[in-house]
Amino acid sequence: MDSSAENPLSAPADRSIATDAPIDATGGAMAPSPAVVQALRRVLRPLVKLMLQNGVTIQYLNELLKRLFVEVADKDFRLDEKPSTDSRVSLLTGVHRKDVSRIRSLSSSEQDDGPSIVPLGTQVVSRWTAQPRYLNDDGSPKALPRMASEGGEVSFEALVSGINSDIRSRVVLDELLRLGVVSLTEQGRVKLNTHAFVPSKGADEKAFYLGHNLGDHACAAVRNVMGQEAPFMERSVHYSGLSAMSIRQLGQMAEHMGMKALLSVNQTAMEAEACDRNDPSEQPVHRMTMGIYFYSERAEDADASASGDEDRA
Repeated sequence: MDSSAENPLSAPADRSIATDAPIDATGGAMAPSPAVVQALRRVLRPLVKLMLQNGVTIQYLNELLKRLFVEVADKDFRLDEKPSTDSRVSLLTGVHRKDVSRIRSLSSSEQDDGPSIVPLGTQVVSRWTAQPRYLNDDGSPKALPRMASEGGEVSFEALVSGINSDIRSRVVLDELLRLGVVSLTEQGRVKLNTHAFVPSKGADEKAFYLGHNLGDHACAAVRNVMGQEAPFMERSVHYSGLSAMSIRQLGQMAEHMGMKALLSVNQTAMEAEACDRNDPSEQPVHRMTMGIYFYSERAEDADASASGDEDRA
């Protein structure tokens, strides 16, 4: 499929990585494999770019990483399911024992669930693109009358109240308009601009989905590499030596086919959620994410980044 040497269909690696960091004779953690370091550099490079653009300094990141290292070591690297001592967490992470003690004493209430409009906006768009009453004959979402007095059950007000009757539909509409998710037609109807909750505006909302989507993708990829459980689906197709026109065509194809797959999974998941909620034998405590992405750049830019990593690794 590709004239280059790289494999276009990347599969989960077979090699397992131990869950406990190996310790050398001096009591310090041994250096990770060059392959893991190279992967980390590639993953972190765009995140460093985002951090620099948003004023995140190395000092700020260092404190954030300390907390994350302690949290992960404390949760995922326990022995016999018993809480680890500060000394063991310090040995695993390299974080000073006094910092470990300080971090573990912090309140978990500092965590923020993200902008409040995100979960509600996601549900609005999901129902709008899945329930037949809100769809045209060709499967596209209808432009909805704003009020139930105009469209009854097939209105934006009814759509919102069916999800959360405590929030006025006007408040939700104003937020979705601000984010560019919906727009108003000349007739005053509410038109959905996207088949998924992808704000064209709103930095906080975009950042929320950066963490959600990239975080879940990373969780799937890391579990596959660690090889401790059955692998998640995680595949990609990658080619080099393409023209700008071919990239545009492939991007359009990826968007069309990707949205078709996402809408199909969305409809099935919504039906399953309703069924599971009414089944006393089931415990609906699980969540899932299915994501699709497309990325392109000039091949020489990618080569320059890769060679820079190799020169300084």
